[in-house]
Amino acid sequence: MRIAYPAALALAAFGTPALAADELLERGRYLSQIMDCGGCHTEGALIGQPDPKLDLAGSTIGFEVPGYGYVYPPNLTSDPQTGLGQWSVEDIQRAVTTGERPDGRILVVMPWPHYSHLTPEDATALASYINSLPPTPHKVPPFTEHTQPQPAPVLTVK
Repeated sequence: MRIAYPAALALAAFGTPALAADELLERGRYLSQIMDCGGCHTEGALIGQPDPKLDLAGSTIGFEVPGYGYVYPPNLTSDPQTGLGQWSVEDIQRAVTTGERPDGRILVVMPWPHYSHLTPEDATALASYINSLPPTPHKVPPFTEHTQPQPAPVLTVK
């Protein structure tokens, strides 16, 4: 498990006492639950059948965004091939609070405009928790433009 000690130290820069690493991760776990990250990013959750073995490991059921394409909730675990194992805490914070992935693509389904109101401390805690998730290999379909065939089942976003 990767512990984000630099993230805990960063909290001190905001004038808030730095959380211990375990408190930081517990706060992030709590936030991921109340923000319902697993509601999209857990296999089967979108059809009411979440697979606990694939908690936060992405979904092979996605969303059709008319005129844009097919979007599948990615694997949030630290798996380097199928998850966010190549992303830093800062990359995750930016995606959650601005909707911008490290590759520059904007997240069009995730409600990041709501998450943009997280305090810097909470954004750090959430990102540190996600960054600490053990790797769970689980490949989900890639984003596919609307001009291409639908790669897997989707729900339509209007």
